[in-house]
Amino acid sequence: MMKNGDDELPRPQTGLKRSVLGAIRQIPSYLRLLVGLIGDRRVSKFDRILVLAAAAYLVSPLDFIPDVIPFFGEVDDLFLLLTALQRLIANAGRTVLLDHWRGAPDELDDMNLARLASAAGFFLPIGLRRRLRKMAGR
Repeated sequence: MMKNGDDELPRPQTGLKRSVLGAIRQIPSYLRLLVGLIGDRRVSKFDRILVLAAAAYLVSPLDFIPDVIPFFGEVDDLFLLLTALQRLIANAGRTVLLDHWRGAPDELDDMNLARLASAAGFFLPIGLRRRLRKMAGR
């Protein structure tokens, strides 16, 4: 790799890490969304149970990757959360989620959630990714 700043090749993980860090900062907003969806009768009982499980996992001190490990401790939370949100959008509909969302509507676009879930998944071992997807019902 060349030392000159103009000729230096970009590191591919930098963009992924930046995206994931931005989404990690949104976890409290996502958690508020999940809490709002738990009481919404437009969401099926099964999906409300999944929402409750995802919210419990987020606030639980017991994680696959402990939250005390900087960055990686939050990545598994984020991946499960985004996967659960994708399922909710598919099943309950975007309108239902937007009724409980306080952020910008484009943050809940399926493409944005898929991109963020993929970025978060990049930092997780494949076995853990599969287990979290299964927990989220996807």
